[in-house]
Parts: sequence; C-alpha cells; structure tokens
Amino acid sequence: MDGSWEADYRIDSTRGNVTRRRQHRETRATRLIRTPYRSTSMREIRSMTTTALPRDRVVAARTAVFVVFALAGIAFATWASRIADAKAGLDLSAGQLGATLFAMSAGSMLAMPSTGRLAERFGVVPTIRVGMLVGIVGFGVVGAGVDLAESRLVVAVGLFLIGSGVGVWDVAMNLEGASVERLLGKTVMPQFHAAFSGGTVLSALIGSGMSWASVPLLPHLLGSALLVTAGGFVAMRAFLPREVEDAEHEKDRAAEAEAMAEGALAGASARSAWLEPRTLLIGLVVLVAAFTEGTANDWLAVAFVEGHDLPTWAGVLAFATFLSFMTIGRLLGTRWLDTYGRVPVLRATFVLAVVGSLLVIFGNDWMAFVGAAVWGVGVSLGFPVGLSASADDPKRAPARMSVVATIGYFAFIAGPPALGFLGDHVGVLRSLLAVGTMALLVQLILESVREPQRVATTAPAEPVHDHG
Repeated sequence: MDGSWEADYRIDSTRGNVTRRRQHRETRATRLIRTPYRSTSMREIRSMTTTALPRDRVVAARTAVFVVFALAGIAFATWASRIADAKAGLDLSAGQLGATLFAMSAGSMLAMPSTGRLAERFGVVPTIRVGMLVGIVGFGVVGAGVDLAESRLVVAVGLFLIGSGVGVWDVAMNLEGASVERLLGKTVMPQFHAAFSGGTVLSALIGSGMSWASVPLLPHLLGSALLVTAGGFVAMRAFLPREVEDAEHEKDRAAEAEAMAEGALAGASARSAWLEPRTLLIGLVVLVAAFTEGTANDWLAVAFVEGHDLPTWAGVLAFATFLSFMTIGRLLGTRWLDTYGRVPVLRATFVLAVVGSLLVIFGNDWMAFVGAAVWGVGVSLGFPVGLSASADDPKRAPARMSVVATIGYFAFIAGPPALGFLGDHVGVLRSLLAVGTMALLVQLILESVREPQRVATTAPAEPVHDHG
C-alpha cells in the first residue's frame, strides 16, 4: 500500500508540502493543507504504529486497558451499590433521589464533550489521571454528605464531581481501547466493557456485604476510590506510548490531507461531528443502551427493595446478578459480533432487555431475579458496540466518540429525574416499563452501527479515472 501511495504522491521534506506528481496545476484547497506536514513521510508515519511497535507491546497495552476498565467498574459500583442505603439514610422519595442523581449525570455531560480534544492534546494517560483524582474528591464528599452532613446538597456536589471525573475517565479509556482494538485487528471492545462489568460485579458484592454489615458510606466510598486510583496509576504505565498516539494523529491528518488534495473531502474535513447523521444515529443507539443499562444501575436495587419488599442487601444482590450476566454477555458477545455482525446481535439483545425488564416488573421474587439476569445480557453490548462504531474511521474517532458518548450520557441526565418522577406516581417498579419501550424503539435505527465493510458491500464502487 505504501508503494502505491508513493507512486501518486511525494513529500517535500524541506517545505512540508504534499503534492500530486501528475498534478500540473495546484488548487487553492491543496495549498491550504500544506503547512501541518513537516518532514515525516507517510511510510514513516504508518510504520510507527505497526512495525515499530511489537505485538507483545500492544498485548500489554490491551491488558492494561482491561485493568483500567475493571477499576472504573469498581469505582462506579461502589456508589451504585449504596444508592439504596443513601436513599434510606437521607429519607428521600423516589423523585428526590432522581433529582439528586441528576447531579452526577450533569457532571459527566459537562466534562465529556471536551475530553476527546484534551486526550489528543495532552495524552490519554494524563487525562485519565485527572479524572481519577477528581473522582476521589467526589467520593469523599458524597460519603461525608450522607454520614456527617446528612445533606442532599452536599451529596449532589459530590456526585457532580464523581460524574465529571468518571466521565473524563470513561471517554479517555475508550479512546485507548479503540486504538488498541485497531492495532490488534480484531474486536476486543466488548471484552473491555466486560472487564468494566466484572469490576462492577465484584464491587456490588462488596457493597452488598457492606450494606448487610451497616458499614458507613464514607470509609467504604473513599477507601475504594483511593485503592482504585492507585491501581490505575500503576496499570497505565503499560498503555500505548504517547509517540504512537502522536503518530496516529499525524497519520490521520496526512490521510485527510491526501483526500483533500484530490478534492474528495473539500470543505468536509472541518465539518463538526455533531453534523454527521450516522454519528448522531449511533449516539441515539448508545443513548438507549445507556438508559436501559443506567436504569438498572440506579434503580434496580431500589425496585427490588420497595417493589418486592426485600431487604436492602438482597436488592443489591439483585443488582449484582444483573451485572454478572451483563459481564457474561460481553464476554460471549465478541464471538457473536464476529460471527453474525453488529446489527443482528443488537436486535436480539435489545429484545432480551425487554423480556428481562418485564420479568422484573411482573414476576414474583425468583422470576424477578431471573429477569435481572436476562436484562443484564440484553444490555451487555449496546454501549460498547456503539462506541466501536463511532471509531470505525480512525481519522475522526476522537471527535465522533466524544459526540456519541455525550449523547449517550444524556440518558443519565434525563433518566434519573424521569424515573424518579414516574416512581413518585406509579412506583419505582412500574416505572421500569420505560426500559422496554426504549429498547423496542431503538430497533428502528440499529442499521447505523453496521460495520464499514458491510456498508461498503452495498455501496457503489467509486470509479477510477486516469487522466494520463
């Protein structure tokens, strides 16, 4: 491939210009794209992410990403497993709890849109570190708000900080995961999210024990956050080198310039990812996936406690059941996706989410636990597949993934207060009917996540003209 490119292009290392050998007259668009490219050849740029990086180094980065995803899951479920305890400790109604949870979603929404640019400018590792440190402060504030101040306002401030920190952490680690996935040349993103789910399972089981033992929230939340951050700082030493990130960005800019020189992308490269129809549709798929998953994260334990009259620790155990089967779905999902493709698999799994949520709502206690398991499998793949789809084109991956994640996290803004409002009027358990409704409606737009090669087979081939 390099040779064919060099047959058409040459890179003038003295001036940094990209020109066509057979192009006799320069256009204004070609002149505008010269300056960013210095003395690095396309062959050198490409080789920096392939031959210069041994496969075992990429595998080590994959393992590190697994660990960071798992730690993120532990951090998240540390709070999620104690929501029912916080609700009881502060004596909140469903609507009040929903409004308080809104603060966490708001923090994520404000922090996430700029995360892609921050990661590209400063690197993935520093970005994640900042997110982790902000999260530590947030966990401490939430614990103090419940145990010491007994104040919804203090808890809301802490949740805002947790949402901001975890939101930045989430986008940055998914960017790293997408880069590792491209370098490995196979689907691994669902496995990363399975690691996240595995972390949530472990953390939820610990949270169930903490709830049973009546351990206060402050030592539990703060201790977990400190351990997770320490582990994350160690694991990130094995992330892809910053030089590889820079090389991929350089390669992407050079490839974009190549296309613009031919006039293929004239005027399009500066287009915001927010104006791309496919990106917006993928964002809506992720929004529904985030809503169906996030509803269980926030409300499942409460629904079991209030709707099925179970003790708090049993409600958290139902939440752990959901998380366990979501993890299993993500582990098995890689093979399903490679065998059947994204669209058929997501159609089937979203149907499972509908069935599972109905079992939770209308079944007896043991059927509700079965429903939590089916619901977990049903929501296991929507979020990671949507993020992978947003990164199909490496050139635009940071911007598109940031847009998709931001749209998806809107579910976390609208979800808690909406479910809380419904819970005040029809009960928390019946409010979960919103999950089935959303999971059915998303079937209409699942084509947007289809793999590029599958799309290419239905698209007409671009004619090749030789003007001699």
